[in-house]
Amino acid sequence: MVVDIITPDKSLFSGEATAVTVPGTDGSLGILDKHAPLISALKQGKVKVTTAGGEDFYEIAGGVVEVQQNKVIILAE
Repeated sequence: MVVDIITPDKSLFSGEATAVTVPGTDGSLGILDKHAPLISALKQGKVKVTTAGGEDFYEIAGGVVEVQQNKVIILAE
């Protein structure tokens, strides 16, 4: 799946991933390949992106995640 993590200042990550974990307001959300469409608010915490090369972590202050057609877009603060 394609993942984009974008802040008002820059792009933190853009590329292929096998899994993404985000800090949803009601708890952690795990997103895998071909996940059902989803829009959710995010709270402060870490976004974990799992790629073929390993895991990367990105600290966010909140935001929104959208999952649609095997693409994950995270608009983060």
